[in-house]
Amino acid sequence: MESLIDNRNNRVSLFDGIEEGGIRAQSVFSSSHEIDEHDNEQALDGLQDRVSLLKRLSGDINEEVDSHNRMLDRMGNDMDSSRGVLSGTMDKFKMKGRSVVEFDPCLFE
Repeated sequence: MESLIDNRNNRVSLFDGIEEGGIRAQSVFSSSHEIDEHDNEQALDGLQDRVSLLKRLSGDINEEVDSHNRMLDRMGNDMDSSRGVLSGTMDKFKMKGRSVVEFDPCLFE
């Protein structure tokens, strides 16, 4: 549950401040060049933060995928081992069943 809240907060911080028309101009400067420079710097800072966040998130996803792959490999190995044990047990039952039929065929009629 806590990871869902963290993911939601990450999404909010990732897309916060971006509107359909682009990034808002919130400063008051004397010339349009200063406004453009300031807006560009703010946008660049915001993009750097978002790229860093995406990089961390993609690293976390990669670690999670690797962890799940290792777990699935272990499960596959365990299933193969169990299959071998069950196969051996079934072979023993078959051999016992044959030996009982050979000694007393009336048991299975």
